[in-house]
Order: sequence, then C-alpha cells, then structure tokens
Amino acid sequence: MPGVTHDDAPLLADLMPWSVAPPRIGRGWPTAPDPSTLKARWDTLMKAEGADREALFEPSRSRTLHSAVGQLPGRSTGTEKLLRAQGPCPEPVRVLPAPFDEQWLIPDHRLIDAARPELWRVADEQQVFVVENPEGGGPRLLATSLVPLLRPGRVRPLYRRPAGAEPNLAPGLLEHLGGRLGQTLGPVDVLAWILSAVRADLTVPLTEDPALWSTGVQRGRRMLWLLRRDGDRPKLPGGRRPYVRAPLPARPRTLHYDRDEEALHLDEGRVSPVPPQAWDFEAGGVRVLEQWFAARTAEGDPGTLLAIRPASWPQTWTSELLELITVLTLLAELPPLDTESTLTATELRAAGVLPVPAPARRPASVLDHHEEGPEGQFALL
Repeated sequence: MPGVTHDDAPLLADLMPWSVAPPRIGRGWPTAPDPSTLKARWDTLMKAEGADREALFEPSRSRTLHSAVGQLPGRSTGTEKLLRAQGPCPEPVRVLPAPFDEQWLIPDHRLIDAARPELWRVADEQQVFVVENPEGGGPRLLATSLVPLLRPGRVRPLYRRPAGAEPNLAPGLLEHLGGRLGQTLGPVDVLAWILSAVRADLTVPLTEDPALWSTGVQRGRRMLWLLRRDGDRPKLPGGRRPYVRAPLPARPRTLHYDRDEEALHLDEGRVSPVPPQAWDFEAGGVRVLEQWFAARTAEGDPGTLLAIRPASWPQTWTSELLELITVLTLLAELPPLDTESTLTATELRAAGVLPVPAPARRPASVLDHHEEGPEGQFALL
C-alpha cells in the first residue's frame, strides 16, 4: 500500500494488552537446574534453627521467616510462617529463569519476594507466556509454557483465563484481521504471526496478503514449537545431530568452542557437531550456551544454600545440552520475515479495535476455587 510507513504498525502492547511484570524471587537458592538440589537445600533449611535458619533463608524487605503469605494459586504448600515450618520440600516445578534455560523452582510463596499470583492463576498446559526481550540480541520475544522468571521484560499471557479461555488479544482483532484475510483465525495463529513479524521496537506489522500471512504463521508456529519444546522433540537430520564424542567429566569447569572442528569442549569432554550459529546464538546480548553452562557450574559461597549442588554432572544435563544445541541451530536457520504493515494502527482505530478498553489491560477474574491464605485461612478475592 503506497505511503505506508513502519511507524504505523501497531504496538505489541496494543495487540496483547494484558501484561505482567515477571516474578521476582529475591534470593537465588529456590531455583536450580535440577530438582534434587532444591530438595536438599530445603532439608538443610528445615534442619536449621533460629539465627542459622534466618541466615540460610537470606531475608529481604519483602520476605523474612516471619512473613505471613498465602499459597501460590494452584499449589498446595504450607502457609505457616517459615520460622516454625517443618516437613518435606514442596514438589519443584519447571520455570524459565533465563532464555532457553528450563530450570526448577520451589513453588512456595513464602520464598518469593514478588510471585505475581495473576500469572500462576492462568498457568496450565494450554497457556503460552510471551516474554519481551528488551536487552537486544537474539529473538525480540520468547514464548514458553512455563512460568517465566526472566527480567526485565514484560510477560504477556496468550490467554486471560485457564483452559485457553479468553485470548489476551485486542477485542475485535481476530474478527477484523480474519475479515481482511478472508479466513477464520485462532489466537495461536495471531501469536505465531507476532513471533515471526515483531520488530526491535516491539511494533508488529500486520498484512492483508493471505500468502504472506500463511508464510509468517507457518514460521511462527515452528518458532513456537522450538521455544516451548513440547510435543515431539526437535531433531536435526542424520549426520548433523550433536553427540558426545568424548565423555564429559564429573564436574566440568570450562567451556570452549572450536570453530574449525565445530566442537564444544567441556574440559576434556567434547560434543560435536555444534554449528557456529548455535554457539553464536545470543539472547539479551549473552551467548545462550555460555549462560546455560554457567548456571550449572556456578558455585555458591560456602555455608550458603546456593553451595548445595550436584556432586557430579547429571546425565539429564547432557541430554538437555544436546537438545538446546538442536533448538538453537533450527531457530538460527529460520528464514527472516520482512514485511510492512498494510493493516495499520490507524485502520485499527477506525475499525474500533484500538484503542483497547481499559479492562483488557487488567487481569480477568479467574477464581473458581478457594485459595489458602496465611496461616491456613482462606483467601478472600
């Protein structure tokens, strides 16, 4: 369309209007790359008493051993003050604390400075959390089925209610965009397009060309599959699949990449082939593989809960590393999508889709069950 500029592409913040700040844990030890470490840390905390327990807990302004808080939505954990808490560790859950790095969290509200309960209320198998990556480098948006802990970008759930109910899209957008494309659209179609087309300034060009839309949605659905890593596991063709060529040591300390060999060295251990595009893949200005490795080899200060970690490198980490290399390789190979917005913000305003009504920017009321408050009382919401 003549005269259309990039400046009139709608904002992501208008297309997916409800957003939440990411949770803030406030201390490092409730998250770890493996669940057994978290259970060992919890047990150590429970065995300590008085000042020793307080020091291990690492109190903050928001959370101390005396804090009285309710359960996280959907989680059955204790609500007595941690000062006198006993019992086994709450079952750890998968979370996303860094780009492409699935780890584990003790889902206990008493350990978390700012848990964002509204995110936990809508977290289920059908939910997709879209996370802004404002630091530059790598994808502008990440998508995950897990509660994301990444900071500082906003989190935009695809659905405002559990079970895939009420998409977090500008009211009327699906109908108007579908009408211009001549097809019926679902929320995941629009999300796939957003992931594929979003720009660095978090504007999202919209097209009226069905062929281009189909290309963008197909690319975005593949991105979504790779980012969420659910369903069938991604694999590279035979001959390009990474394998462990030399056994990884019990506690590797260094990570080195050899471009000539396309090999990743963990001390004397070796994984190959690792394409350069996988090694160079960045998110937030940091190499993903380096950040992933650092999270598994960092040593906490002696006497702290962070110092409790696996005695040796678990086999599951090796499997996760091979899959991460595969995911980064496949993402890097996706062809770019470059398009101008032929369905502009001006047109969306004329159609009444924009501006978004204020309630669409606030969380929905999703409670259909009781939530336990501090000291075993029911929360009134």
